[in-house]
Amino acid sequence: MALWDSVREALNTFGPASIVDILSIAVLIYLALLLIKGTTAMSVLRGIIIVVVGAVIVVQLLELTVLDWLLRNSLTALLIGVLVIFQGDIRRFLERVGRTSRWPWPGRALYEGMVDTVADASLHLAEKRHGAIVVLERDTGLEDYIDTGVKLDAECSAQLLQTIFYPNSALHDGAVIVREDRVVAAGCTLPLSDRTDIGVHGTRHRAALGITERTDGVAVVVSEETGQISIAANGRMISNLDGPRLRGILRSLLLPSVDLDRPSGRRLPRLSR
Repeated sequence: MALWDSVREALNTFGPASIVDILSIAVLIYLALLLIKGTTAMSVLRGIIIVVVGAVIVVQLLELTVLDWLLRNSLTALLIGVLVIFQGDIRRFLERVGRTSRWPWPGRALYEGMVDTVADASLHLAEKRHGAIVVLERDTGLEDYIDTGVKLDAECSAQLLQTIFYPNSALHDGAVIVREDRVVAAGCTLPLSDRTDIGVHGTRHRAALGITERTDGVAVVVSEETGQISIAANGRMISNLDGPRLRGILRSLLLPSVDLDRPSGRRLPRLSR
């Protein structure tokens, strides 16, 4: 009966302001989860939730008075701890709020010009056999990897990419990370794939697979030894690409509405493991 009275009292006080309040909290939670999706912060948050929920269940089942008191009185400290743990992600979220063109909404089609830019640069680098790896950010933020390199925030062009990967230049050994139409950073360190079933031994190719295993980014790799161009996405890689296939696959991955090879109308091959 007491439960029904509480429900009825809550319904009586429910109004338009309550709807706005609930929607605001839901939007904030959605944006926060979207921001940390695919990063190590998501694993940390999952671990915190598991520990707290497990402790609450144990307290309720076993009626542990001391642990119950500790949980009730450590909420403030827990909130402060969460702010400290996720300070980097909170800072990046606030930065995105301040950049209206950088809102993390899915389905953006801002890579239209990047397809030709990256393809032209890759073909030129392949012809010269200059090794390169370019990672294009999609929905999952790559800030953890951007912080390992030199931040540029420059307009992406084929000439800039060719200059960065010129042999013996200061940044040619690392990866370039592109966000929308900007080169965010160069000389970045990427995680290497641990897979042994792919027959890929080059560091650049393993790094391309590694970043696409952990995020939804797209990596374009130019082999220094063979001059072959490869694309990695979703932990899979397709190699031996020529110009038309390279452009077609990039369009299918970066532009959601395009899934066909435009010149021939044929479906593009699946990325193979």
